[in-house]
Amino acid sequence: MKSAKNQNNGVEEFHQAVGVYGIISRSIENGKELLVIKKHGGPYTNRYDLPGGSQEPGELLQETLIREIMEETNLTITDFNQLGCINYIYPWHYLKTTMNNHICIFYVVNSYRNKVLDKVTQFEGQDSLGAVWINTRDLSESNCSPVVLTAKDYLLTGKFNGLGTRFSEWSVYSKPVY
Repeated sequence: MKSAKNQNNGVEEFHQAVGVYGIISRSIENGKELLVIKKHGGPYTNRYDLPGGSQEPGELLQETLIREIMEETNLTITDFNQLGCINYIYPWHYLKTTMNNHICIFYVVNSYRNKVLDKVTQFEGQDSLGAVWINTRDLSESNCSPVVLTAKDYLLTGKFNGLGTRFSEWSVYSKPVY
């Protein structure tokens, strides 16, 4: 854990989280849809988030991607490419920390099997209620994580912006916006 002084003469304690995420999209008549999960844990609770998450001990990044997408959406991904890495820093009270540094490794999923489930099996550590296809025009700062906004930007521009973002404010929603 790293510490940094803030402008209030206090000390901010940083929690660092690393996650692996998949961008799964499909073309529709009036644009593109992105596969998102309904998040019910962590700082993105009650927002849309990308399928993905943290590595288990001994996993390769691609193994984490495959496992997390299966657990959160029911899809078996069969072809994917790594896009890049980005981080988001924002205030979030977790354990004894006051700030979160969320490091995200993005993959584009090119093909998959199975049907997306809108309700997935719940178990300890499961932070997805299920997955849904959402038109990119319906995704905004008010209803999704910054991870989803990065994916949306990539889908709309065809370019991955690897620049991190620092937020001065962040709210964990008490009620779902999905």
